[in-house]
Amino acid sequence: MTQKQENTCDGCGKNKKLSTVKQHNLCADCKKIADTLENNPEILQNIGHLINIPCQPKLVAKSSLDLPDVLDAVRYRTKDRDMNTWYVSVSELEGNPVEIFASTAFDRDHQLQSRISNLTTITRLVSLILRHVYLNEKLTLKKVLGQLQKSSRQKNDLPDMLARVLENYKKQHEPEPVDADTPY
Repeated sequence: MTQKQENTCDGCGKNKKLSTVKQHNLCADCKKIADTLENNPEILQNIGHLINIPCQPKLVAKSSLDLPDVLDAVRYRTKDRDMNTWYVSVSELEGNPVEIFASTAFDRDHQLQSRISNLTTITRLVSLILRHVYLNEKLTLKKVLGQLQKSSRQKNDLPDMLARVLENYKKQHEPEPVDADTPY
């Protein structure tokens, strides 16, 4: 419950009309910031990026480097349309999914190799997205390329092809370095 009172804001230190939020007295402006941090931290990051101020709220910001060596996981056994059995594990951190893995007992079957490679790609990229959503890990093209390269099982398979196309695209579309001595 929010109580109204006159006093000094715990956030900005100004004397304003305050609301009590999680045992802190905040003015309307600071309350809006606190609500945004709690409910939509990506908005603050986007605004910070627009005005060239790095904004990684400490309350929610974590990175993949923070993942412990051991995570709780839930394993599911499922079948695909061809009746192949697959095992899908969802790893959790603080009740949130942060990684997903899939495997089959038939991974030596040559007919499944292409599907396994594609599935590995999907699960690696989904895991990257989950860490972005739940741990606020920054997504970069470099990380996407890394996951594609790790997914590839042989030259010219789908992940290898996607990685090569994206690498070529990046090379062609990177801004050229500016020579400090060249006049504008």
